Amino acid sequence: MIDPGRPPDEPERLAELHALAILDTPREDAFDNLMQLAASIFAVPIALVSLVDEARQWFKAAHGLCAGQTPRDVSFCTHVVFSSEALVVPDAASDPRFADNPLVTGAPYVRFYAGEPLRSERGFVLGTLCLIDTAPRRFEPAELARLQLLARQAEQLIRLHQKRQRLADEARRSARIAARYQAINEGAAAGILRIDGRGRVIEVNRFACELLGYEESELRGQNVRMLMPEPFRSAHDGYLEAYQRTGVARVIGKGTEVDALHRDGSRIPVQLTVSEVKQGAEADDFDGRHFIGVMSDLRDVHQVRERERQERALLEVLHRGLTDYHALISGNTLWGFLKDALCALTGSAYGLIGEVEHAEHGPALKIHAITDLSWNAETRALMQKLVSGDMRLSNPASMLGRVFAGGEVVLSNAMQSDPRGGAMPPGHPPLARFLGVPIMDRGEVIGMFAIANAPQDYPAELVDWLKPFTSTCALLINLYRLFKEQQRFTEQLQQARDQAEKASQAKTEFLSSMSHELRTPLNAILGFAQLLQSARQPLATRQLRQVEQIARSGRHLLQLINEVLDLARIESGNMQVSLEPMLACDVIEDATQIVLPLAEQQGVALTLPPQQACALRFSGDYTRVKQILINLLSNAIKYNRPGGSVSVCCEAVGGRCRIAVVDTGVGIPASRLGELFQPFNRLGAESGSIEGTGVGLALTRKLVGLMHGELGVNSREGEGSEFWFELPLCEQGPAQRGEDEAPAAPGNLSRRYRVLHIEDNPANRQLMQDVFEDIEEAALHCVASAEAGIEAACSDPPDLILMDVDLPGMSGMEAQALLARNPLTAHIPVLAISATASPQVLRKACEAGFIDYVTKPFDIAAFVARVGQILEHRSRND
Repeated sequence: MIDPGRPPDEPERLAELHALAILDTPREDAFDNLMQLAASIFAVPIALVSLVDEARQWFKAAHGLCAGQTPRDVSFCTHVVFSSEALVVPDAASDPRFADNPLVTGAPYVRFYAGEPLRSERGFVLGTLCLIDTAPRRFEPAELARLQLLARQAEQLIRLHQKRQRLADEARRSARIAARYQAINEGAAAGILRIDGRGRVIEVNRFACELLGYEESELRGQNVRMLMPEPFRSAHDGYLEAYQRTGVARVIGKGTEVDALHRDGSRIPVQLTVSEVKQGAEADDFDGRHFIGVMSDLRDVHQVRERERQERALLEVLHRGLTDYHALISGNTLWGFLKDALCALTGSAYGLIGEVEHAEHGPALKIHAITDLSWNAETRALMQKLVSGDMRLSNPASMLGRVFAGGEVVLSNAMQSDPRGGAMPPGHPPLARFLGVPIMDRGEVIGMFAIANAPQDYPAELVDWLKPFTSTCALLINLYRLFKEQQRFTEQLQQARDQAEKASQAKTEFLSSMSHELRTPLNAILGFAQLLQSARQPLATRQLRQVEQIARSGRHLLQLINEVLDLARIESGNMQVSLEPMLACDVIEDATQIVLPLAEQQGVALTLPPQQACALRFSGDYTRVKQILINLLSNAIKYNRPGGSVSVCCEAVGGRCRIAVVDTGVGIPASRLGELFQPFNRLGAESGSIEGTGVGLALTRKLVGLMHGELGVNSREGEGSEFWFELPLCEQGPAQRGEDEAPAAPGNLSRRYRVLHIEDNPANRQLMQDVFEDIEEAALHCVASAEAGIEAACSDPPDLILMDVDLPGMSGMEAQALLARNPLTAHIPVLAISATASPQVLRKACEAGFIDYVTKPFDIAAFVARVGQILEHRSRND
């Protein structure tokens, strides 16, 4: 499926589409009839008017299709929008742009498509008028011409829809205007005066008389300028005459807020609107021209505006204090912001906000923010202690103490003579007015704020008006306490996390180091054992048995290392699984092929389910599922009785695939089932002759959990056990898996090759030399350090470098980086060999440019085959 992209004018096109206000509107007969006609003319099952939005195509009309919209990324019409041209697709199934489109492969099974652009008046492509058929067909030029005619008709319908929208909007506006004038004519609460062209009052309504303090008879016949304060009174007649002569309006025809003059001389704010009554009078007929003035009393409005301004300012303060709480608290500016806002809201010169703490000798006030009241060095030092939190206020008899200790509201507009403690020390800035308010939470005083020295007396109603501020402060103090507690908890948690991470890191480093230190000698042990087993001179039976024991013990130790590392990775969260669909029969067959030799050796019959019974698809990591099955099958075989049997079952259970391994072994006592999945606990089998690590089942349970599955066991002592695991079923088919093929051993290479081996461990160098003795076409040269290896590679470039990653001094990674940058050695393939098996190191090796990564101890046959592949590939490139 090919995405044509977006046209260059996409933002403007979308704006044009949205401006039509047609998206998501109800169906219309005109559009539906047009599409029915189109379907009939062209004999197609589906005809659409499709409008392409940012993420979808929406159908204004859809004949033959139930859907109202589809995603844009699968839309045929988006290709028309991109190209601005008609699009005809005779057969979508054979068109590479659409062959895998879900609208082609699934309902409505589009095979034929013809779409003509629908354009706006400005030329933007809004969508298409399109025809769809479920069978391929040709589309002749004459048919395209008819489709274009229908598209033009659809464009006209779209424009008609837009015009109807505009007319509806205009009608709504007209209705609102008519209602407004009707309210005025019916005696709305407004003063109405009618004057002539000379400014004389002809009519005045009762509301206007009451508003201005006059009787109607006192105003009728008088010039309206008597109701205006200076300087408007003196200029009024000139304004009115100039308008009638020139038509230039300054007030007439416009609404404005002005002051009207009351009979007692006071000013009343009004909204004045003056308009001329068109009566056909001549321009200079001052007596015949009339004007109507409408006055609305704005005194209440002005009071409301002032209250709204104050409340808006209060709400803005509270909103910012709550929404920007974390930013303000982290910047240590919250309380200063609230104190400054409180002073601004109330016009106060001084303010403070504090939190109540309960000390041993009673409540004390911790100051969070305070206006500086210092007047000398000594008081500045005290002020600094208060602000920094090093000092508390604790006198309950002071005016502040009455608030934070007694929970009183203290209001004083005569501080100097107030007997409650208004006297100030010499030098203190004079305080005339004071208001202190306790901040309460569930009946307890948790803080207070105070303001002083407003220009006017503090009214008692101010306390009620500030209640939202008080409640917000209570909330913020509680949040502040929680924030501080959270900070303390976070610090403790961080310390605990750091300690846990250090312990986990130490554990990981120890296990990695242990793995490396054990794998290095195991590489030599298993390597030489493999060489002895495949030696040209066959060993005696006794010697061969001893070598096989060495190899078996080495593999057992390697299995233990791998399982312990896997278990540690899961517990530390570093184990990654790749979930993919798979067939149960595939993974069962792979696993049983591996354990079949063990079953034959132990004399245990292995029974697999019928092919059709395990044709279930489920989701899991193929390698890990295979590892789980091998572990369960190996246990079932090893702990079985002579001549026993092991059966594998597969079935679907509640949306999951269950695979069970059933054996006829000795079973497990019910009292010990709880110990079964404990690492290194073999339930007493460690004293027997059966090899095992005690880690496999613990690892298996954690691997199943990583893949969102479940592992369980049913066992009866003396009869046998059933181990089962379940993984989620899925509908998506798995990728086809070929047969696992081991790398083929190298045939006769085309020439003799030089191989450089860089390894610091003498035993591993000797092992590699013995391995290469059997490869006649390759000559091996060994060095013990990266520095010596780089020198050898530059002086006599080899065909292949075998690089130990964990070298002393310069590491293998660093050496590879130098080799890759050197023109003399950049072309030489470098194969990494390391006892470190972590995914992180493998990823780094791949990023460093190593051709492959081999983990010690390695299988010699597979290693030799891989070396042969690399050398043969290099020979072909040469």
